[in-house]
Amino acid sequence: MRVMFVGDSMTIGSAGDFTWRYRMWQHLNRTFGGPYRIVGPRSELYDVSADAAVSHAYRDPDFPERARRHLAGWGEGWCHMVPLIGDAVRRTKADTLLVSLGLIDLGFYTNAEQTAANVHRFVAEARAADAGVRAVLMPVIPNTRALSDAPFAAECERFNELLAKAVADLSTPASPLLLASHPDGYDLDRDTYDGTHPAASGEHLLAAAFADALHQAWDVGAPYVAAGN
Repeated sequence: MRVMFVGDSMTIGSAGDFTWRYRMWQHLNRTFGGPYRIVGPRSELYDVSADAAVSHAYRDPDFPERARRHLAGWGEGWCHMVPLIGDAVRRTKADTLLVSLGLIDLGFYTNAEQTAANVHRFVAEARAADAGVRAVLMPVIPNTRALSDAPFAAECERFNELLAKAVADLSTPASPLLLASHPDGYDLDRDTYDGTHPAASGEHLLAAAFADALHQAWDVGAPYVAAGN
């Protein structure tokens, strides 16, 4: 199994974060009985002071370089990943994509229908690189803007409906797609540090949503149990 994390600022993380990618690496090490690799063209964290993804200051310095790989970017969404995913899958031979995107698209770039169209393009590009690639897709999760901006909240809700439909319509036996559940009990005050980006408890909840989907549908690993921090 060759896993690639695809996402926006919540996935890349910023300097000093553990990241949910780290939590997922811990989980796979504990529960997955077969060989696996985490792959991707990037490994950096976002550095707020530099306004660029140039940091390697993960909270756990023992998080190995080989497990830090990803395709995620601060301020990047489905529209940014569409032109990148085919080459990334082809070069890394990723066969399992864990994707958390959509919030930045809806906030700055595209409406719900346009964002859903980019989901379709993303899947097509990934399959053009590997016809058997599989993916778990995360809906847009609770965020602080949706609490005060009713039209934005409506776009998030509409996109999540369209994402669920896309997963159902596009999934095939040869290239299955899963829709991850919303992180169980996700609370903006407790599970984020700014209303959007996950704190340690939020990282565990995001990892759990992906891990449980993998286990329930494809018997990968085991149900998620948080370990440390």
